[in-house]
Amino acid sequence: MPMIYDISPPITESLAVWPGDVPLRREVLADIAAGDPVTASALHATVHLGAHADAPSHLGREAKPIDQQNLEDYLGLCQVVHIAVEPGGCITPELVRTPIQATRVLFATGTYPDPTTFNKDFAALAPETIDWLHRRKVRLVGIDTPSVDLYTADTLPVHRRILRYAIATLEGLQLEGVPEGIYELIALPLKLVGFDASPVRAILKMKNGK
Repeated sequence: MPMIYDISPPITESLAVWPGDVPLRREVLADIAAGDPVTASALHATVHLGAHADAPSHLGREAKPIDQQNLEDYLGLCQVVHIAVEPGGCITPELVRTPIQATRVLFATGTYPDPTTFNKDFAALAPETIDWLHRRKVRLVGIDTPSVDLYTADTLPVHRRILRYAIATLEGLQLEGVPEGIYELIALPLKLVGFDASPVRAILKMKNGK
């Protein structure tokens, strides 16, 4: 088994983003192949790109932006939990059959299999599941879909519960092929001052190297 699981999708121009959001575009400013002394690029994209961390300011008017988030939330012991949930369904506490043993929990649903194609029937969390996780001292929750809320959830009830409890969030993860278990999570957001989210390079390191 590998020592490290890379759970971030490739960041390419084919990566799907939320409908209406800004897709990735690379602007080549200089190119060695064209005779320039260096290759240099500019990146244009939403900060909710691929695997990303939402900031409290994504939902809260006076809430903290991503540069003020506690980095310890995104670094440390983490539990991957596989959930048998239908496309478009919600993860309720009753569906979580594995005891929660870490303060960072990533849910693998398998309902968003292709990061280059945006399917609207991905699964998400139920609001009461956030209450349930809060009672278990969970400080970060992640999911392998574009959002912790359903696509049709206009009022974003799960985001609002997460804001209430000051739980950190990771969305857009790729957890296919990652077995259930305890890992070390490393998924640090960029220090984007004033921003409402940041892409992350999320990895899981096998606990104790095995």
